[in-house]
Amino acid sequence: MNTLFQFLYNYRALALLIVLELVCAWLIVQNNRYQSAAFFNSSNTVAASVTQTSNEVSSYLYLKETNESLAEENARLQQQLRQMQQQLALPSMRAAIPPEVEEQFTFQAAQVINNSIHNSKNYVTINKGRLDGIEPGMGIIGPSGVVGRIKSASDHYAVAISLLHTNMLVSAVVSSSDAFGSVRWDARSPQQAMLDYIARHQTVNVGDSIFTSSYNSVFPPGIPIGVVSEVKLPENATYYDIKIDLATDFSSLSFVYVIRNRLVQERDSLERISIN
Repeated sequence: MNTLFQFLYNYRALALLIVLELVCAWLIVQNNRYQSAAFFNSSNTVAASVTQTSNEVSSYLYLKETNESLAEENARLQQQLRQMQQQLALPSMRAAIPPEVEEQFTFQAAQVINNSIHNSKNYVTINKGRLDGIEPGMGIIGPSGVVGRIKSASDHYAVAISLLHTNMLVSAVVSSSDAFGSVRWDARSPQQAMLDYIARHQTVNVGDSIFTSSYNSVFPPGIPIGVVSEVKLPENATYYDIKIDLATDFSSLSFVYVIRNRLVQERDSLERISIN
């Protein structure tokens, strides 16, 4: 206690000066409009800056939860959009469409926890598994387009064959001409793929959009795959050589959507019976 009194006694002049300066500043602010406005504007600026910094820190700490919430909301909106498209596509037959067809495809959000792009056969691992309803054969899309197809699933995780896999084929359609073909990856660039089986009598141009077709049961029709970047027709060839720029940026996958086709078993069973 004696040490504290001694400290205050030694610096009494400085303490008195500080107190008098604060009193003078308060009197100036209280009795002069200009100084008062300047003081309060400055204090508001400082307070706003502190609040903004605090909000940015809080936003960063809760960024993961926010992203997961947005992904779930996007999955719900994707499903609603698909239902609306089905309703608008067949207005004259609306009354005849059973509810199960309108809800044929459902979308479930998942987080990518592993992803390869530099091999000839690449895979994507997600944090959802059989306990979440994930099964082999389901399609995976991202915010921009096709990603792959589920190959195997455990209780809590699933591994998908990426579109960047030499054994992965996706039935596709050219937007400008409705020509059907197959998209495959040639193991060259993770940004590009090939569009095969477009016959020479079909019309296809650079800039045409490529979407999933109705010929497969994995993806709903109309999911973006890419855009035509190069078209060649070798002499005496039956098909074009077509290169496309992929819609999905596989180097920055974070959240994806797993697609469940509720009617896939019915379709596959009927096709097997018909073939046999």
